[in-house]
Amino acid sequence: MREFGRVLRMVARRRWTLGGCLLSSLLVALLWGFNISTLYPMVEVIFGGRGAAVYVSEQAEQSEQLACVRSAEAGDYRRQLAATTDPAARRALILQIESAETLSEGYRRSGEWLRWIEPAAERYLPAGPYETLLLVIGVFVLATLVKLLALIANLMLVQELSQRVAMQIRELFFRRALRQDLEHFGETGSSQLTSRLTGDINDLAMGVSVMLGRMVREPLKMIVCLIGAGVVCWRLLLVTFIISPIVGLAIGSLSRSIRRSSRRVMEEMTQLYGMLSESFAGIRIVRAYHTEAFQRSRFRIGARKYYRKSMKVAFYNAATRFTSELLGTTVLCIGLLAGGYLVLNQETHLLGVRLTTMPLSVGEMILFFGFLIGASDPARKLTDVWSNLQRGIAASERLIEVIDAPVRVTEPEHPQTVALPHHRITLRDVAFRYPSGPEVLRDFNLEIPHGESLAVVGPNGSGKSTLVGLMCRFDDPSRGEICLDDVPLREMRTRDLRRRIGLVTQRTVIFEDTILNNIRYGSPRASDAEVKRAAERAHADEFIRTKTAHGYDSILGHDGAQLSGGQMQRIALARAFLRDPEILILDEATSQIDLESEQLIHEALAEFLVGRTGIMITHRPTTLALADRVAVIEAGQVSDCGSHAELLARNPFYRSLCGSPLRKSA
Repeated sequence: MREFGRVLRMVARRRWTLGGCLLSSLLVALLWGFNISTLYPMVEVIFGGRGAAVYVSEQAEQSEQLACVRSAEAGDYRRQLAATTDPAARRALILQIESAETLSEGYRRSGEWLRWIEPAAERYLPAGPYETLLLVIGVFVLATLVKLLALIANLMLVQELSQRVAMQIRELFFRRALRQDLEHFGETGSSQLTSRLTGDINDLAMGVSVMLGRMVREPLKMIVCLIGAGVVCWRLLLVTFIISPIVGLAIGSLSRSIRRSSRRVMEEMTQLYGMLSESFAGIRIVRAYHTEAFQRSRFRIGARKYYRKSMKVAFYNAATRFTSELLGTTVLCIGLLAGGYLVLNQETHLLGVRLTTMPLSVGEMILFFGFLIGASDPARKLTDVWSNLQRGIAASERLIEVIDAPVRVTEPEHPQTVALPHHRITLRDVAFRYPSGPEVLRDFNLEIPHGESLAVVGPNGSGKSTLVGLMCRFDDPSRGEICLDDVPLREMRTRDLRRRIGLVTQRTVIFEDTILNNIRYGSPRASDAEVKRAAERAHADEFIRTKTAHGYDSILGHDGAQLSGGQMQRIALARAFLRDPEILILDEATSQIDLESEQLIHEALAEFLVGRTGIMITHRPTTLALADRVAVIEAGQVSDCGSHAELLARNPFYRSLCGSPLRKSA
């Protein structure tokens, strides 16, 4: 609930819109109670065959007469009290005197008030019953019209607030998700984030809408009706709510169950998102291995789990509705029995307890029950939306969980800068361990002068890709330091560091946009001419102009499905070239492309790396030939370092990694 409170604090910052919501809700509630109050003139005045002005005069006269009668009764009781010595009889007479005097005073004040308004009633209120009916109906319709206009305003303002807060949470969630540690994406998968960014935020928006809409509007309607019933007879109202604590306890218990079950339903939906994402992304493998039935079976199992948990939520919702309806009906029945006894017997006491000052009329009793029924309708609506609120609370917990998740890479309080270009990159006693895994690098030492092209080779799992991540400061070393001209990377702004780096990975990332914007990605201020020059340097210009439908304006689909691997890699190189980095990092960038594309990429690299620092993770012999020096990594350490020829001559492990083509070339 604390997380949902944070969301509501975001809502509270929009004071004017929130104030409009509250005022429109209050107006709806007041007019709801006002419309119910028209029952009294209907029963007491109109259907009694009188007009409003006549009724006021009759009631004033009747109140004055009853005040005199009760005053006379009090006088009789006093005389009896003076003549009685029996203690029990005296106590009974004292109670009767107090009751008669109270009734006399009540009738007297009522008569005075009616006499005060009598002139205005005679002047402005209709004298006939039908004219009075027209007036009451006219006021009722006008109040209903105003209430509906206020309701429309309320619904629009609530929607405005909920959608704006959802947009704000969505943007905040996305910003924080982009800052998450990289292994977070591997552990939870992008489907987890996608599910929370779509389904959970929709549930949160619905929860905020319910909280600011019906959860404000309906309780206000209830309060207005209960105040109205209390004005008629507040003691009788207390009697009818004897069992209200039971209602609160039952609803509270069911609410906690709904919240827990809603969270489990959201988790199952996340699993379904993951299955869909895997199946659609790997559709070629699914079809090639003919595993459609297996995927269907997995999805069916997940869908059934989701169904069972959804039915559990539905059961709790139904139980909440059942409990509230049953207890609400019980409240009305208690009120009907107690009130009916008072009206039918014209009593003021029930079981020896005074409930009214004066006996209730039929009109007052009908008005009392009208208010009770008017309060029960909002209560019923609240049970209908309670589950939406609980889902919103559960969604806020899942969203805040990601928003507040700590990240290991933080910005320095006092960042340092490094001159352009840098002189060297130094790795001193670097060690790194993932939170949920073994140590990947240990006592790693290496120095890379500016302008050198360094190739890094090693078996799978030796820490090559981890090294790239540390160089880009996707993470920080567990021990040791990586420095740029003796300035540790953790002391530099990540923005300043990454502006110096161009990264090309084995899996080329293509965005669903034009080729022009894909190359410009990361360099948004580059002109079209600069983009085309970068494409020419990467040997991508020719195929873009001749082999795509609209040249640089061609829209690439998801993952660039209409391009070959070599073409995508050349677009990725053009993207890096456009950035004009002083450090170019290639992480197995040529491992999965054809020979022709590899030759073109190598020509582009040989030209581009002049005067820049190049770090190449590779096993390709032709790529190794581009390196000035080769570092061999084994078990997270630099086991050897030298030129390609030196390592071939002295290092058997390096020869085994390079294979027979290099032995021949040696």
